[in-house]
Amino acid sequence: MCSQASNQQKQMKSHLLGKWISGIAFTFFIALLGFLLAQVPGFDRVGQLACAIIIAIMYRQFFGYPEVLRSGITFSSKILLRLAIILYGLKLNMHTVFQDGLGLLVRDAVVILFAIVVMIWLGKAFKADKNISLLLGVGTGVCGAAAIAAVAPIMKTKDEDTAISVGIIALMGTVFAIGYTLIEPFLPLTSTDYGIWSGLSLHELAHVAIAAEPAGEDALAMALLAKLGRVFLLVPLCFILIYWMKYKNKGNQTHHTIAFPWFLLGFILMSLLGSYVLGDTIPIPENTLENISAATTWILTAAMVGLGLNISLKDLRSKALKPLLAITLTSFFLSVMAYFMI
Repeated sequence: MCSQASNQQKQMKSHLLGKWISGIAFTFFIALLGFLLAQVPGFDRVGQLACAIIIAIMYRQFFGYPEVLRSGITFSSKILLRLAIILYGLKLNMHTVFQDGLGLLVRDAVVILFAIVVMIWLGKAFKADKNISLLLGVGTGVCGAAAIAAVAPIMKTKDEDTAISVGIIALMGTVFAIGYTLIEPFLPLTSTDYGIWSGLSLHELAHVAIAAEPAGEDALAMALLAKLGRVFLLVPLCFILIYWMKYKNKGNQTHHTIAFPWFLLGFILMSLLGSYVLGDTIPIPENTLENISAATTWILTAAMVGLGLNISLKDLRSKALKPLLAITLTSFFLSVMAYFMI
């Protein structure tokens, strides 16, 4: 009897492990479909992340949520999301920020504060969802989807709200990046000033690169430097949000305590490792960091697929329109303000 029970337990564990692995594999499969869709002309401007989220949302609407794979999908949307944020730290070169970008940090801080305040204000004016408005404010001010993914656990937002916010930020960043490239030849700016403007005002690193690259290497270098300063400020912003959430819920006995986001320490550690150790103290092949960056994109995409599968189009229609209008205006005002900050 004991042997039979033991075998049944082993079979059950094996069955659960299989569903867990299948769920993770499913999110990476949709990430692959997003990658392939992003190769199609037109969709290449949208990017793999947004394409994968769109496919995940459409799958949910036509086939429903794959309950049998829930454990693996949840792992992707929770654990892999944090892993992606940790690896994202390698994109931040602290040495460059401290050496050349200190003068930009003040302007970066102003940009972040402006984006959050204006987005929340417009969100209230349009009666948009408060959590989505704050997520979009952080994403607009800091570094798009990565910033949203970092602050969402702190704010304890719903998965569907996080996914909606990521989808909107990807769309808006793409539209503005393309718009920048179209108007760049007509602006009375040097390539360096144009790069700073792009880095100060656009949403994600990818959007900054898209907009600045046509203006030359100097423009791209300054754009990325300005953008890295905003990424650097993500960590203190997260701790400010932790304090704010605790203060906001002080005395609320029904609210859970705010868990410390340990993955942020991993983000800082990876930033220090990439800035001062890898390549200097420890020689590594030139393409290693590029491969890690590519892996980070895939992991983040799979995580966002897990979030996208939680979205119903009914919620999307009811929740996304007002925040979309608010972020459009916020992004426009931010672009104008950043232009005059150069």
